[in-house]
Amino acid sequence: EKEQLIRENEQLKLIYNGLPFRLSQKIKKTLRLPKRLIAHFKNKQIIPNINSRAEEVPYHAWIRKKEPLSLSESRHMKEFLSALNDKPLISIIMPVYNTDANYLRQAIQSVCQQSYPKWQLCIADDASTVPHVRTIINEMQKKDQRIKIVFRKTHGYVVKTSNSALKLADGEYVGFMDHDDLLAKDALYHVVKAIHENPDLRLIYSDEDKIDQQGQRFGHYFKPDYNPDLMYSQNILDRFGVYQRKLLEKLGGFRQKYQGAQNYDLAFRVIEQIKPHQIKHISRILYHWRTLSTDHQKPYVIENSLKVVTQHLIQQGYQNDHIDVTENPYLKGTVRVKYLLPEKLPFVSLIIPTKNGYDLLKQCIESIQNNTSYSNYEIIIVDNQSDQQQTIDYMQGLAEQRQIKLITYNQPFNYSAINNLAVEYAKGELLAFINNDIEAIEAGWLEEMVSQALRPDIGAVGCRLWYPNDQLQHGGVVLGLGGVAGHAMKNLSRQDVGYNGRAVLTQNYSAVTAACLVMKKSIFKQINGFNENELKVAFNDVDFCLRIGELGLRIVWTPFANLYHHESATRGKEDTPEKKQRFQSEIDYMLKRWGAKLAHDPAYNQNLTHSREDFSLNW
Repeated sequence: EKEQLIRENEQLKLIYNGLPFRLSQKIKKTLRLPKRLIAHFKNKQIIPNINSRAEEVPYHAWIRKKEPLSLSESRHMKEFLSALNDKPLISIIMPVYNTDANYLRQAIQSVCQQSYPKWQLCIADDASTVPHVRTIINEMQKKDQRIKIVFRKTHGYVVKTSNSALKLADGEYVGFMDHDDLLAKDALYHVVKAIHENPDLRLIYSDEDKIDQQGQRFGHYFKPDYNPDLMYSQNILDRFGVYQRKLLEKLGGFRQKYQGAQNYDLAFRVIEQIKPHQIKHISRILYHWRTLSTDHQKPYVIENSLKVVTQHLIQQGYQNDHIDVTENPYLKGTVRVKYLLPEKLPFVSLIIPTKNGYDLLKQCIESIQNNTSYSNYEIIIVDNQSDQQQTIDYMQGLAEQRQIKLITYNQPFNYSAINNLAVEYAKGELLAFINNDIEAIEAGWLEEMVSQALRPDIGAVGCRLWYPNDQLQHGGVVLGLGGVAGHAMKNLSRQDVGYNGRAVLTQNYSAVTAACLVMKKSIFKQINGFNENELKVAFNDVDFCLRIGELGLRIVWTPFANLYHHESATRGKEDTPEKKQRFQSEIDYMLKRWGAKLAHDPAYNQNLTHSREDFSLNW
């Protein structure tokens, strides 16, 4: 009986994994749960387990289960298309050169088989030397007059060939695809539906995956909504990108000097002409990128990518001598932008709350003093009712140092109130909130975080935190994980670049942990600091970052500031009735205040799980 109850208990956990509320009468009735299980859980708090290591669902199984349209979705699509009077023409640009015969046929057929009918395929052949290319293109055009062709007389490479195809385009919007890739059957339907819902759109992009030579799909990339700092690291708008044609004509199409990174360059130049709300991300795999054994990146591709990012940042107002754009040392083919510090370093106040924990506090302070190349800072230690004499003596000794200030908070633990109090004593124009269980391990960590925090459009900066065993503890915060929020890509090894490189790319998240967070004091004052009434212990940093976001400022997470985090080693567990009640009240507040945002994190993707912290598929 006991073993059976345990098995049913585990089944119930799976059912409720990710749900942020208690068992309701409505759900009891809907799920028809066994009466004894209802009784078993009646007085128990349901807190999801987001660290479950259940086996990840294979992608091919996910495709079979999740991608086919339901009957209602199919009916809605047919009704939408039949009712749509003003159907925009979508032009697809396809440069072709010596393409494999089968792949070329499949690529063209993937356009011809679109469920949305009003399209044109603009093919430019770059003087192919294999005869079957011309034969296939002509043959396909005879079957479908929506295909337009130009045969170039001289080989001009991809930029000139794409521009030749672009001249054929009559559509209101233009999408780009390679000569051996595939469009999903409903790709253009989803694009047109997005345009219909928001006619002001100027740039639309989708998720993508890869397809091998045998036709097997793999390597899914479920992307975030437009993420400027991630875009500086890699081109997330490519495959499948659709643009307003008038904009492309105004910009003159692709630029030859950025050969190999021409799509990256075009995307940035379009972004410079439009507003963020005119960019739409479709959370569906609409594009299958063919990978071949001969694929390899040419050196000029990354060289031109660096030039593209540099040029865009200059257009955004950055001085050329204030930025250093290089290839990311963690991941070949991606970009790192380093923002150079001013000659006169701004003063930074490092705020460290503590209660007892002599060994941790000593390690934290000494690691900062010994492993921080940034020099212009003060340390403010906030003593929260320490009663261990060794810790008290140590703090009093620290207070005699010129660079260290000791203040006391003689109330029960309230993380928000403690930090709010410390800011009143802070002299720095920048604040660094640091837990007493943080250990600095790289000299440049504070330089990197300060350089990001000084940017005019950045509200707060988080770093990459590691457990002492070199597994990832914090790679950014994802809203909705486990109900409220969780950490991104937790427990990765040092060698793992994460989901499509996101563990090693500078990017924007909706929130970062305040275990190590840097920001301008003026912004802290503007949002009235941490919420010390409703969020005394948990989720205060998430709420804090979301309120910064309401100001129109971005949260940056950087992998180029690395520290150890001996997580919550002094605060203890949520294991008493009082702590559980307080924690539940904090959950309830977050759901009430931020429920809509928690349900859709723009830095994440609805096709990825909310019950684990590893960017696995939403099953």
